[in-house]
Amino acid sequence: MILIVDGGSTKADWIALDKNKKEIFRTTTLGINPSVLSKNEMTDNILSSQELLNIKNDVLQIHFYGAGCGTPKAAKNLQEVLETTFNNSKVFISEDTLGAVYASSGKKPSIVCILGTGSNSCYYDGKNINTSAPSLGYSIMDEASGNYFGKILLRDFYYNKMPKKIASAFQDSFNLDTDLVKMNLYRKPNPNMYLASFAKFMFDYKDEKYIRKMIKKGFQNFFYYRILPFKKDSKTPIYFIGSVAYYFRDILEKVATKNNLTVTDVIQRPIDNLVEFHRNNSF
Repeated sequence: MILIVDGGSTKADWIALDKNKKEIFRTTTLGINPSVLSKNEMTDNILSSQELLNIKNDVLQIHFYGAGCGTPKAAKNLQEVLETTFNNSKVFISEDTLGAVYASSGKKPSIVCILGTGSNSCYYDGKNINTSAPSLGYSIMDEASGNYFGKILLRDFYYNKMPKKIASAFQDSFNLDTDLVKMNLYRKPNPNMYLASFAKFMFDYKDEKYIRKMIKKGFQNFFYYRILPFKKDSKTPIYFIGSVAYYFRDILEKVATKNNLTVTDVIQRPIDNLVEFHRNNSF
């Protein structure tokens, strides 16, 4: 049995294939990000799935593409968790950007971007992945991601910078007790997921001027820091992966046009494309 995994900070999508690469089942667990989770937390999230628990001795290969896998220490911690949990398996760990490349452009040169709980980008030349800058995560980078917009929403609410109508709806949607907010930000695990949870609010109010202006500015920052440094023209395909890009595609395309670039495609969940890529290529 083979497991293909798209591991984000909020959730991880798992698909099990048999030796003929036919799908056996699929499941979703809580996120598996080794940069923010301990080994025990990652193990607990994996074993929360009864489907994965049932087949843990039958898996021979795991291809894991995940957020937070870009540093040797984080990747090693995740590898040890997977090898211990699926003790008969050979484990291959790659950054989520490589998974995004496989799920979108395949092996063709392109710029591939992720806009989900976190954000990232790369230029794939057909063989190697190149980045414009290292990703330092949710606290100081991650432009235009869920946690990026979550920070802005929280800050604007507490500074009374939201339009009254939006602020009222925001207050009705979340428990905004200051002690609870600070506990989730500074005492509890996964503050990036907590911040990103507020960004879901934008989907219901995406036609409001305040929301659209915020998103447009966030996307422009992403282009400025994460796409324009590659110095590619409009002939280079640009793919986006993730729910933030998917639900605000119209704004994304306008920002791309403003920068003399074109969005080739937006993929909300890459797991199916990723599996198809594995079916058509040897590993």
